[in-house]
Amino acid sequence: MIRRTAFRALTTVAVTAAVALPLTQGAQAAAPDTTAPATAATAATAAPINADDDNPFRWMELDGLRADFQFMCPAGHCAGFWSLVLTDNAAQQKFEGGKFFVYAPATGEFSFFLDTDIAVRTVDHSSQVRLVDTDFMRSHPRVEVRYGDPDDPDRARVVASAATLM
Repeated sequence: MIRRTAFRALTTVAVTAAVALPLTQGAQAAAPDTTAPATAATAATAAPINADDDNPFRWMELDGLRADFQFMCPAGHCAGFWSLVLTDNAAQQKFEGGKFFVYAPATGEFSFFLDTDIAVRTVDHSSQVRLVDTDFMRSHPRVEVRYGDPDDPDRARVVASAATLM
């Protein structure tokens, strides 16, 4: 029970930090995604920005991943944020019998994905792969998205990677 409560608290803090990080790095509220249905609330609170200026992943070598700028509008206040998602080629591979997870092979540490607005350690589908933990990526020279059993990461398949260019 205590472990579950602690995990929920940690998850809440992680999601808050992930969403707030672009804001503290100078990102501004932005226009909603034109592929998503717009509402009066999102249109009224959004202002366009040049998303390319704040891409925290532009100095990384990406293999099977691409930087993606998204908008989240919790409680009617829209905020833009950067994340890494699988490229179309990586996402269209066949995946069965495992889960996606983020792993730093040099240290054996795990990070999280942002699933809608909740930080989760694993996801079931390639379309759910969304990395937002820029602190984790900057503190590890190589981060990998793996597919398989997170309890046995060495046997899991490497689907994509991000390496920090020094």
